[in-house]
Amino acid sequence: MREIVHIQVGQCGNQVGAKFWEVISEEHGIGVDGMYQGNNPNQLERIGVYYTEAQKQRYVPRAVLVDLEPGTMDSVRAGPYGRLFRPDNFIFGQSGAGNNWAKGHYTEGAELVELVMDVVRKEAEGCDCLQGFQMTHSLGGGTGSGLGTLLMTKMKEEWADRILETFSVFPCPKASDTVIEPYNAVLSVHQLVDNADEVMVIDNEALYDIAYNTLKLSNPSYGDLNHLVSAVMSGVTCSFRFPGQLNTDLRKLATNLVPFPRLHFFLVGFAPLTSAATQMYRNVTVSELTGQMFNPKNMMAATDPRNGRYLTALAMFRGKVSTKDVEEEIHNLQAKNSPLFVEWIPNNIKTAVCDIAPKGMEMSATFIANTTAIQDMFKRVSEQFSAMYRRKAFLHWYTLEGMDEMEFAEAESNINDLIAEYIQYQEVSAVFDEYEDIEMM
Repeated sequence: MREIVHIQVGQCGNQVGAKFWEVISEEHGIGVDGMYQGNNPNQLERIGVYYTEAQKQRYVPRAVLVDLEPGTMDSVRAGPYGRLFRPDNFIFGQSGAGNNWAKGHYTEGAELVELVMDVVRKEAEGCDCLQGFQMTHSLGGGTGSGLGTLLMTKMKEEWADRILETFSVFPCPKASDTVIEPYNAVLSVHQLVDNADEVMVIDNEALYDIAYNTLKLSNPSYGDLNHLVSAVMSGVTCSFRFPGQLNTDLRKLATNLVPFPRLHFFLVGFAPLTSAATQMYRNVTVSELTGQMFNPKNMMAATDPRNGRYLTALAMFRGKVSTKDVEEEIHNLQAKNSPLFVEWIPNNIKTAVCDIAPKGMEMSATFIANTTAIQDMFKRVSEQFSAMYRRKAFLHWYTLEGMDEMEFAEAESNINDLIAEYIQYQEVSAVFDEYEDIEMM
């Protein structure tokens, strides 16, 4: 078994995580009480990826739920799948992080982190062959960003050879939940660059656009948005939970999608996304899925891939799909849109095919892209950060928690270096001239 330990941190992380466990439990036929209620042997064959088996065929999620205040935990417990989780794996403080990265990373979070690490260690030791960790958190608040990145640092020290994948909710471009989002986000990205192996970049505004414009929901709730994220999360891991013709896993994902170690921030998408009213008028084919996957309106982050170039991409199909069709469609798409792909990575789209479609669908596709257009998100946050940092606004809240101002300067220069790297690889061509060759040596 190639097990995954799931960690959800902060209010956003726990809400996304709770929805994810609903989706995964449905896929594997697990009821709200943890008992198996399905009728397909494939559902149980590799259920060990996300669940451990307890007494009397009860399946318990391998999840650790963390927050610095008890409110979110209470709502997860009171939710439909609250009884699914092991009670010992709820770890929470009392005071909250108050949207302050320093509280989550240095003071309040640091007091709780050893308790969390003990639970993570216990879950990891119960695995036969631990593949890695996945974390859901947001970067704009205090707990998800501060404590989330602190946990990553600790986990990277202890399990350096395991893959650490995060689903990180970035601040929106237009609407802001908190004033000091840019500080929290830049300080978090500073940590993510060094400690995470794969970061799936998500933002609420892009999810709202998908729910409002594509799914035609007049008043989308956070539950609807979280369902979109959950669809991607289950798609990423489906091919080692269910049998398929072309497999992938977290390590293959990193190996194929990360050309340079710091550039591991991915755009994600899902297809088919159609409104309930128009669903019956469309036929879901590989061609339709491929077209929708690469459509900028389908991206779950507010950045347009047409503004940059694809370094690498992964297209993961689920359902009764012919691999020949997949290869043909991907080849045609690359030929048609060749300026959007860097020419110095010749075959830069990896494909995977899993035989079992998600519940209620005949066929679906998950899309993960490493594109230089993601620099737009970092530029936006970096500009907001610089505007406040120049005036030293709100800085006292961080220094009161024992943070040094130098850390802000380091984080700012790190994110600017990251943007510069994306720009460099976007503009580089496949043809070396002699001067460049000598310089590389």
